[in-house]
Order: sequence, then structure tokens, then C-alpha cells
Amino acid sequence: MQFWLLLNFFLLVAGNIFAFGLFVSPVPTFRRIIRNHSTEEFSGLPYVYALLNCLITMWYGTPLVSADNILVTTVNSIGAAFQLVYIILFITYTEKDKKVSYPFSHMHLVYCSGSAICSVNQFFPLCSRQVRMLGLLLAVIGIFSIIVAVSLQIVNPFSRQMFVGLLSCAALISMFASPLFIINLVIQTKSVEFMPFYLSLSTFLMSTSFLAYGIMNWDPFIYVPNGIGTILGIVQLALYFNYKETSGEESRDPLIVSYA
Repeated sequence: MQFWLLLNFFLLVAGNIFAFGLFVSPVPTFRRIIRNHSTEEFSGLPYVYALLNCLITMWYGTPLVSADNILVTTVNSIGAAFQLVYIILFITYTEKDKKVSYPFSHMHLVYCSGSAICSVNQFFPLCSRQVRMLGLLLAVIGIFSIIVAVSLQIVNPFSRQMFVGLLSCAALISMFASPLFIINLVIQTKSVEFMPFYLSLSTFLMSTSFLAYGIMNWDPFIYVPNGIGTILGIVQLALYFNYKETSGEESRDPLIVSYA
């Protein structure tokens, strides 16, 4: 019993460490943005979705929703702080007069709580990127506040955990699915320039750690999305080692390209 408790704790701590590596991976990109005083063609949308995911998962890990998941709360609290800083920097360095249109077909929203973000996109079909990012940030705060308020009205602990857990699971799957367009780009170009190795490695290690932790605690809201993340991490690493020799130049920045 002592061994399994130690293993369980080790997996959770390892997941936190690898998640931290994932959270800091965009730092080189934002160093470039700050240096050039421009967001260029980078997209801020992934950071908005990641912030919503971290906030929902952070709430799921609190004792008010689920038991013995406090480290899930701590790692996602740190993640939310990083994403918020990234979004503020993105808004700060976005060109004020740059107009951009975002067709719905290029949205990455695949979970129900994203409908509010979608409505913001439709409300600002053609606007400055600064205004749009600020609107999305406010939408995320509003969505999270509604989720917290609604879940606190659910008296039954099991029903509350199911409600928040399903939203957390959907948000995690959405975040892990976001690199799919990068995988498609790697296959088409036969180059790993836009798929940094350490970003893919951090995703795989974090997902694997939380997958094992979720299985040991029999928590499907943790092991199902992280199982998907593990598979996608393996695919990314396999593509990296397959195409790294044919890449003309390997990027040092974890680029997030806007296809909108």
C-alpha cells in the first residue's frame, strides 16, 4: 500500500513538472514578439483556449469538486497564470490598426463552453486583433464564472463532480487536439520547422504521467483526455524523428501560426 501511495504521488508530481515545461514552451516566441514589438502572424487563440482549459481543470481539482486532486489544482493555477500573461503580452504588442477576419470554418472550438467564445467571434467578424483578444479574454472569464456559479448550486457532490469533470475532460481533449493542424502541416511540408521537439516531448511526458495517475485513481476525467494526449504526443514525436533529417531549418521558437 505504501508503495502505491508513493507511486501515485510521484506520478502527480512528475505530471506537474512536465506540465510546467509545457507552459513555459511559448517563452521564446514571446521573447521574439517583445523584441520585434509585434505579434506578426502569430495567433493568440490557442492561449485563450488554454486559459479556459486551465481554469476549468483547476476548479475540478479543488476539494469542493473532487477529492485528493489538489496538485491538479496547483499545476493548472500556474498554467492559468502563464496563459494570462501570454494573452496580456499578445494584446499589448498587437498592431492597433491591424484588421483581421476570422471565418467560422477555422475555429478550433469543439466543446460546449466554447459557444460563448464563438458568439464573440461573430460579434467582431472584422475588427482589430487587440479588441478581439480582449473580448475573448472577457468571454473566458465570464464562462468560468458561470461554470463555478452553476456547479456550486449542485448540492449532490457526485453530480457536481460529473458536471465539472465532463467540462474539464472536453476542454482537455480540445487542447490536446489543437496540434492536429501542425501534424497535417508537417506531413504536407515534410518539415518539422513548426513543430518544436521540446513542445512535443513535454506534451507526451505530461500526458503519460497524468494518464497513469488517472488510471491509478480510476478517474476517467483525467485518464481519458490524457490518454488521447499521450497518443497525439507519440504521433508528434514519431513525425519529428521521421522528418527531422529532411527539414531545411529547425525552428527554435514554438510557433503558433494563424491560419485564419
